[in-house]
Amino acid sequence: MRAVFLDKQTFSPNIDLSAIEKQVSQLTCYANTSPNEIIARCLEAEVIITNKVLLSGDILSALPKVKLICISATGYNNVDIAAAQKLNIALTNVSGYAGQAVGQYIFAQLLEYFQQTNHHNNNTEQGLWSSSDAFCYHGNGIAELAGKTLGIVGYGSLGKAVASIAHAFNMKVLISERPKASSIRAERISFDNLIEQADIISLHCPQTPETEKLINANVLSRMKNSAVLINTARGALVDEEALLSALINKDIAYAILDVLTKEPPPVDHLLVNAKLKNLKITAHIAWASIEAQMRLINLLSENIFAFKQGKRLNRLD
Repeated sequence: MRAVFLDKQTFSPNIDLSAIEKQVSQLTCYANTSPNEIIARCLEAEVIITNKVLLSGDILSALPKVKLICISATGYNNVDIAAAQKLNIALTNVSGYAGQAVGQYIFAQLLEYFQQTNHHNNNTEQGLWSSSDAFCYHGNGIAELAGKTLGIVGYGSLGKAVASIAHAFNMKVLISERPKASSIRAERISFDNLIEQADIISLHCPQTPETEKLINANVLSRMKNSAVLINTARGALVDEEALLSALINKDIAYAILDVLTKEPPPVDHLLVNAKLKNLKITAHIAWASIEAQMRLINLLSENIFAFKQGKRLNRLD
């Protein structure tokens, strides 16, 4: 089986692909692939590996040799699933590979915010401690995570990994039911109650028509003024204009974003360009520890192996 990896650049440069190479007769990798390059690059391929390259129904219809699409991510909004089913193209994703990485990212950011680590390091480097009349130099205040309420929206492997770390910090964890759900499952609370009670809200749900702009002006207005919003899921879950307004007006205290609606963002992106002190943005790297990337590559190889054996592993179709 000949395979094409359309956006290898979404992984670290030296990541080992040998596990995938063992499952295919030929693996051709491209750093990235523009829409007008997809068909030519995939015309002879039986397996397409894509992270974020969009595969529409029209594109899939022009690729008669394709038998399997492997999404090298958990989210699958970049592939027309209905078209793949109609064309009898198997479709897989991967999950469960990034829980430790995402959890570590989230608490690294939270500890920086509540502990003010860089600020206090800088105070010493600038000589403020040496010139202090007291044995300590306080600077910005420090707050504990213990006792704070973390609200998790999306309780798959990532949400559960974050909850596990939160419990180690003696935080209270609230798990959201699906927004607008007619009933509440055991050990969950309604989304409306969660956004009003949580000191920190962390998003881990997939992007669907129901979750796009889930965090909008109305939701932000009902959050605590001291609340922190974290999004490591998909940028489209957040109404970016509404978030900018909420941060400027201090309707919420802080936001940590690892994802944006447009990636990479244009240089004039309203949030990137805002340069707000109460907004931290990173470049979609919460998932990307070397260990997580290797777990993902191994999962991709397992998906291809299972397909060759006629088994349905991590199938979306």
